Amino acid sequence: MPELVDRSPQADFQPGAAGIGDPYFPAYGNGGYDVAGYQLALRYDPAARQLDGTATITATATMDLSRFNLDLAGLDVASVDVDGRPAQHTRDDDELVVTPAAGLPDGSAFTVVVDYGGEPEPLVSRDFGEGGFQITDDGAIALGQPESASTWFPVNDHPSDKATFDLEITVPDGLAALSVGVPGETTSADGWTTWRWSESTPLASYLTTLVIGDYRVQTGTHAGRPMVTAVSADLPAGGPAEQAMARTGEIADYLETVFGPYPVDAYGGIVVSDDRIRYALETQSRPVYGDVFFDRGPETWVVAHELGHQWFGNSVSLRQWRDMWLNEGFATYAEWLWSEHDGAATADEMFDREYDRIDWTKPAGDPGPAGIFGQAVYKRGGMTVHALRRTVGDDAFFRLLRTWAGEYRGGNATTEQFVTVAERVTGQPLREFFDAWLYGDTAPTRP
Repeated sequence: MPELVDRSPQADFQPGAAGIGDPYFPAYGNGGYDVAGYQLALRYDPAARQLDGTATITATATMDLSRFNLDLAGLDVASVDVDGRPAQHTRDDDELVVTPAAGLPDGSAFTVVVDYGGEPEPLVSRDFGEGGFQITDDGAIALGQPESASTWFPVNDHPSDKATFDLEITVPDGLAALSVGVPGETTSADGWTTWRWSESTPLASYLTTLVIGDYRVQTGTHAGRPMVTAVSADLPAGGPAEQAMARTGEIADYLETVFGPYPVDAYGGIVVSDDRIRYALETQSRPVYGDVFFDRGPETWVVAHELGHQWFGNSVSLRQWRDMWLNEGFATYAEWLWSEHDGAATADEMFDREYDRIDWTKPAGDPGPAGIFGQAVYKRGGMTVHALRRTVGDDAFFRLLRTWAGEYRGGNATTEQFVTVAERVTGQPLREFFDAWLYGDTAPTRP
């Protein structure tokens, strides 16, 4: 029998916070509830630059909730229902403020349905540039970090609130509409095609994507899971980008031997050709790569980096943005391990090269809001991982990586929790080590 929930008028209902309280980005996300899943039914007309859709959000109140916010940048909201009843809604810049017809008691599950539409626009940040929904000549690319999802659907846009993700997106016939997770049935009618995607492994909102346009799409399976790769038709058929994508399964299989079981539901990658996308992002199960990475050939280090994130950053996600090194340091180390495995530079050689040229005045463990994508986070983070390996030995080190990825699989974690697990697994006191390698302002002794 389900537990009875007190909906009495004596409950002290309060508004949920308009920010989740991250020390670096206090306004990101929202408080008062936890999302379980997003279901999106969208239609995009590239000629009109018009996105229309319905978002169904399932969540649980974490307090006695009188109203709550969703992040939604731009776009027009036609209606909001909560548990099948019309709800009041207003806009406060990039916040959608929802007041349900009745308060939502702490612990109660609820469903929000938002009908919305308009011409999407990216978010512009002084420190991070443009992120989110970018309109292209024949479609769109919705991508970015630390914010992006709120430009194309209502969301609790912070990685501490992970949720499942289901998408059906209808576009004109002849265009691909690519996203994350397991592909579903593709159907066509009246000149339009509907693509379906489902990610049942909870993900952070910035790990969603939507890529619409002319792409060469290859589908298959690998290790019992779907494999979907796509390369922009603007790039040469059989060229370096496709050659790199063809090694996705091989690289994932190798990383599984050092990190433990592959933690998400599908494999793949998407290569876009757009001058605005000069980076790669580890969108869950299907990273997106700017074509710039393949200008000099079928580079696989970037594939190893983004696949490494499937364990570190995607499955084990950060709780606060200050701990970004837990994502990027381990993904950088995935590059180094793959390089050695593939017969290129060894992890020792990569470590020594970076040790001699890193700026030690910049901390990896607390880089500041503008520094979360800085070299300290990536390179010094990767060096911290390798220095740990040299300090505790290979057996303890790789046991630690598998333990960490296993114990926090599907969840969120902090640097403090990693240090605690590291000391437990290795049996060594390591706090002074991490203080020096992550936070010190001078070069630690090379182990």
